[in-house]
Amino acid sequence: MTAAVPPAPAAAPGREPAPGREPGLLVLKVGGSLLSDKRHSGETDHAAVDEYAAMVAELVAEYPGRIVLVTGGGALCHPVGLRIKAAENDPYAAVALTEPAFRMRWAWTTALRARGVRAVPLQTTSMLNELPDGTVVTETGVVSRLLAEGALPVLSSDCVVTAAGTLRILSSDDVPGVVLDAAAAPGPVRVVALTDVSGIHLAQDPDSPVLPHLDPDDLTAVRQLFWDDAWDATGAMEGKVEALAAHARRGAECVITRGDRGPGGLRHLFAPLDAWPHDVPRTLIRRRASAAAEPSQEDLT
Repeated sequence: MTAAVPPAPAAAPGREPAPGREPGLLVLKVGGSLLSDKRHSGETDHAAVDEYAAMVAELVAEYPGRIVLVTGGGALCHPVGLRIKAAENDPYAAVALTEPAFRMRWAWTTALRARGVRAVPLQTTSMLNELPDGTVVTETGVVSRLLAEGALPVLSSDCVVTAAGTLRILSSDDVPGVVLDAAAAPGPVRVVALTDVSGIHLAQDPDSPVLPHLDPDDLTAVRQLFWDDAWDATGAMEGKVEALAAHARRGAECVITRGDRGPGGLRHLFAPLDAWPHDVPRTLIRRRASAAAEPSQEDLT
């Protein structure tokens, strides 16, 4: 889904990430492309949900209170999103997203609870209040309290009550921005978007190298790399990058990388970036001042 929260205030001093640190809070977004086939069968892969839930459970056991899970909507939310976009005359059409989004959160919640995780599905709508001037006020006290108890908040795409009193879609890629300030632990907030590609590819070939680093203040050059996925209700890679760049401008370090259900698991997601396995390509979206050790965007040329 492709509606973004209006820009939030800049991150507080000291929140800008430094290279070589593990995150204080990991916001893990598991893309719907890894959980379902929204282009062809329209089916949700519950075995995939279960396997990812097992890996997330291992992370929660090792890092309790330092993870927020965001699930993509996949095949459940995709057709609903298309219908909402087509219903231009219904200012409350986006309410239809509530049901399939909850089904995705509940699939994760049941799989995680079966592994002993205190997973709690939350509706993002109630955390947001868009004021008449367009400013979005967030209320993440419940998220912070759950983290303090070592529980796992489970969020997804949702809808937002606008300043005009209508509803608009909030993409699951935008959801991490809602909880950026909910971290009580020291260290940066890391947003990891697991998807079916290894990052922003430098050619329209899934086996091509990926752009190592993107400055969120300069997205102009990278737009040539976005593949045309106009059929996708979420805006595909372009919508994802726009959302993650907004989070990075607030001080988060954001990573796009391929989801892998292999034996390596997800433990490297908490390691300092320079300690990640060398065979795990990724695109890091982080301000240049924080990424001096990263290759520059000049790799585009």
